[in-house]
This record gives sequence, C-alpha cells and structure tokens, in this order.
Amino acid sequence: MNGISLSRRSFLFNATCLAVLGAQTRIVQAELRLGPSARITTVSDGYLSLPPDVVFGAMPKEEIEQILIRNQADATKYEPECNVTLYRDDENTVLFDVGAGPDFMPTSGKLLETLETIDLSPEDVTHVVFTHAHPDHIWGVLDDFDDLLFPNATHLIGRKEWDYWWNPSTVDTIGEDRTAFAAGAKRRLEAIEDQVAFFEDGHEILPGIAARASFGHTPGHMAFELRNGDESVMVVGDALGNPHVAFEHPDWHSGTDQDPQVAAAARYSLLDQISEEKMRMIGFHLPNGGIGRVEKTGSAYRFIGEAS
Repeated sequence: MNGISLSRRSFLFNATCLAVLGAQTRIVQAELRLGPSARITTVSDGYLSLPPDVVFGAMPKEEIEQILIRNQADATKYEPECNVTLYRDDENTVLFDVGAGPDFMPTSGKLLETLETIDLSPEDVTHVVFTHAHPDHIWGVLDDFDDLLFPNATHLIGRKEWDYWWNPSTVDTIGEDRTAFAAGAKRRLEAIEDQVAFFEDGHEILPGIAARASFGHTPGHMAFELRNGDESVMVVGDALGNPHVAFEHPDWHSGTDQDPQVAAAARYSLLDQISEEKMRMIGFHLPNGGIGRVEKTGSAYRFIGEAS
C-alpha cells in the first residue's frame, strides 16, 4: 500500500468512523469532575431496542402504563441508552464496561467510534472494570477480528461474577432465552484470562475506587464508589436500569434481573445510600448520559438527571 502499514485494528477503526458519517448514531456525553484532577465522562455505546415486556412484563400493567405516561415514556418500545463510564486521572484511564461490540445488536456496539470523538485510542485505556458480564457490558472486549480491543488494559471483574460465567454448567442452567449470554460471556472471559484481576465486595480496586456489591441483576453484579475527599460518585451499572419504575417502585421485579428478589434489595440499598449521602450516580441505561442524583420522596425515590 505505497509503503503505508495498516493494522487490522486501524482498518476496523477507520471503517467504523467512515460508516458513522452516513448513519444516525446516538452519541451522548455527559461529564463531571471529581476532586482536582479526575474527570468522569459518559460515552455512548449506542442503545438497545427491546420489547417493553422484557422489563415490565411481570409488573402491574395499569400502574406501569400510568408511570410511563407520567414520565413521557413510550409504552410501545423500550430503547435505553448504553452509557459507558470513562474515568481519567493523572495516572489511569479506566472504562467501566465496554459495551456490546459488533455481535449483539445493530443499535449498540458504537463505543469505538465514540471514543474517537474525544481523541481516545483503545491503546490508551489502562484498566477495564466490569459491573457484570451481560452482552451489552462485556461483549465489546473483542473487535470484529476477535482481537482484544483494549490490548494494554488490565481487566478487572468481581470473583463471584467470573466464577458464575466461567462455570461450564451455567449455559445449561441459565434458561433457554439466555444461553447465548452464557456462551458469549465465557468466550470473552477466555479472551481476557491472561490480563484479568479479581476483586471482592469492599475492595479498593484502584486508588479512590471501591467495589460495592449490588447482586441480583446477575449473581455477582457490582457497583463502584468513586471518591475524592468529600466528593463521591456511584457507578451503578444495571442495578438501577431505568429512570422511573426502578426509582418509584424498587420492589417491583424486573424481567431483566436474574434474581429479581435479590436485585430489588440491592436497588433499595443503593438508593438509600446515594440519597442519604447526596452522591452523584451514573446508570448504564439512564437517559442523557446517565449522570444524576437521587431524591427520596416518601417511600419512593426520584432520579434527577444532570445532563451537561
């Protein structure tokens, strides 16, 4: 090629950037500061397109419809954003989850082109931290050529979450509608096996970043508390999966949770902590970049977005 060397990853990167010029892609960003040197940015992996019953099917129908109408949400479709949290300080460049990659859903898997808009190369990422191993959070570790997308990064995941998806019996016990989840997770865990580190609830995984158990959505789902002095932010992953029902009725069982009862308890615990400590929070599927606060209103809660 006239003396120009083009790697497979460079080819993929340039191809996706060209493709996005001719397509409408939801690239939502929100940003906040944490202390004097840390920046937290949410970068979009696109969005999901799911039948509403996948989430709301087991909930009281009339009440759900009223909540959705009150929140100006379309009851005929469910298209939540996918917000990947990017944390940068003087030493580390950290991604919390990596999106869906090319193999899950055509509306998602946009992280690579989104990172280009902020001039961040996959090689610049020092750490990838997983809340859990569902497809829209972990399948993005591999590119179109099945190479690691973040080759220089240490990948961190809770030990309980790893053990669940690594177990060969999971694919047979998770349920027919989620067997692809299990097979896909195992393949990606195998790909990062030589670059992975494990942690438990309460561990400080990086300076100022602590793991916080929020089991239920998956068996080992983790949230993360990012703290600098008196300032703190909670990255909640999918423990709080929508901006209305999850806050108004944390006790209602969501169809996306693998253990709905445990997940409901985790929602209450997180909502209590975030509201009482007046923390900011970031939700993977919350609107306008996912950054906001929680206000307690009687026995319920309210999400207050802080889109920038």
